[in-house]
Amino acid sequence: MDYATAKLVVDQIIDPATDVNAVRQELDHWEHAVRANVPAGADGRRTLDALLKTLYEPGPWNDGRPFRYDLHDPQGRNPANKRLAVYLATRKGNCVSMPILVAILGRRLGLTITLATAPKHVLAKFADDTQQAWINVEATGGGYKRDDSYIRDTGISQAALDHGIYLRPLYPHESLGVIASTLMEHYARLGDGDAMMEVADLALAANPRDTVAMIWKANAIYLQIQVRYQRVYPRAAEIPPTEVADFHRLQRENHTWFAKAHALGWAETTQDQDARYLQSIEREKARGNQ
Repeated sequence: MDYATAKLVVDQIIDPATDVNAVRQELDHWEHAVRANVPAGADGRRTLDALLKTLYEPGPWNDGRPFRYDLHDPQGRNPANKRLAVYLATRKGNCVSMPILVAILGRRLGLTITLATAPKHVLAKFADDTQQAWINVEATGGGYKRDDSYIRDTGISQAALDHGIYLRPLYPHESLGVIASTLMEHYARLGDGDAMMEVADLALAANPRDTVAMIWKANAIYLQIQVRYQRVYPRAAEIPPTEVADFHRLQRENHTWFAKAHALGWAETTQDQDARYLQSIEREKARGNQ
């Protein structure tokens, strides 16, 4: 399963002008740069350390321009910033582009590395053979982070852990659902509920516990309700009798998918959590990191 191919397919659907060959050449360049930093006889962990050094520490391997978290778009609201071509060009990324690049390059180097999720966040997971354990790679900072830190920082519930919706190393086919999340977001911006639904169904077929896809599916159903009924009939009483059953079916399905996500431990982030996160970003800016 080639994560680069999957990511480029998604990016090119969103932006048909994406130069796939140019991006692949950039990936080749960074793979060679990492290999030049890998010590002879290095095990997996030392190879991963070399990968993180190459991307995140200034030096001749990156012309003194390391990859950094984009503090000016901390919530990833600019969709262009999630595309691989943009990240490689600007070297400023987010919690979508950054872990995906780490996973792509890690797999090219022969590492057992995949993606995992936390609430509103994506990270990479590396299988460390020496410790016989999965290690979290926090790609937005270029380092490592423990499970308990994610649990504390993002408010992951015990139910979510028990159901494996967060912090679980995803199988490669499940990771494709994570990569496709930006495509669901793209169709949401276009107001295309049918296309959103199609991608969400593909993600859920790959990973039935993908709560992000569940929420996008619920939102897709809501868009279908808007397009088919709310914009056509200002009042529910005006819906023709032959269409009432379909209207109520869509309403039930919308509630059902939200309920399924909640049952697995998903919860909407609170205003307080969002405010604390943005405060931490402002502190980083004040330190002059960007």
